[in-house]
Amino acid sequence: MNVWFLGTGTSQGIPIIGSTHPVCLSDNPRDKRLRVSVWLYWEGSSYVIDCGPDFRQQMLTCGCNRIDGILYTHEHADHTAGLDDIRPFFFRQGDIPIYAKDVVIESLKKRFDYIFTEGEKYPGVPNVVINEVRPDAPFVLGGKVVTPIRVNHGRIEILGYRIGNFAYLTDVKTVSESELEKLVGLKVLVVSALRIDPHDSHMNLDEALAFIAGVKPEKAYLTHISHLLGFHEQVEQSLPKNVFLAYDNLQISIE
Repeated sequence: MNVWFLGTGTSQGIPIIGSTHPVCLSDNPRDKRLRVSVWLYWEGSSYVIDCGPDFRQQMLTCGCNRIDGILYTHEHADHTAGLDDIRPFFFRQGDIPIYAKDVVIESLKKRFDYIFTEGEKYPGVPNVVINEVRPDAPFVLGGKVVTPIRVNHGRIEILGYRIGNFAYLTDVKTVSESELEKLVGLKVLVVSALRIDPHDSHMNLDEALAFIAGVKPEKAYLTHISHLLGFHEQVEQSLPKNVFLAYDNLQISIE
């Protein structure tokens, strides 16, 4: 399985509009981060986790010309606002499957009511096929088992996903012991690390590193990064040898 990090930034991205913070002014391309998302592809299958406001730009950059579905972690705008930009895929492929919890589906129906409306639609509106994800019910995509992982994002419960020996957890603050059992034996763990200082609904760097040490994956990549984490090059040098700072357009392969 191949993983393409489409975006590794937090909800405002980096640089933040109008910011004079040194990280926002950095010339290093790895300090420039679109909203968080990944593209997973293997043996003729192609899936995206989350579809944020930078989706069009991300698809053009990575050259993806087919998606077999979108998996959603939760309903916040930085993870959902790009849904309308699936239209080119819909025009070529037909209806696009989406996979999400019931609360996420209801949120999408409100924000994109013209997509989900019943009856005759305005010409050019994409169609989606709704697949409700139940947190305790693994499902199969492209011949691989997808295991939903319940995680807490502050006051709301959202989903991460394990596919084979890979797991993707973003916007995480805490994970229960029962859900940690689903993360045993990972080759690659992707987990969010917002900044240095503590945050109410996201892990900071110390919390993410402690979480990784407990899960014990072979490798871990940090994502959903704000400018307050610091410069990519400096943060990378401070990490344990099996932990890496993800960056936009990083590509990895998992056996």
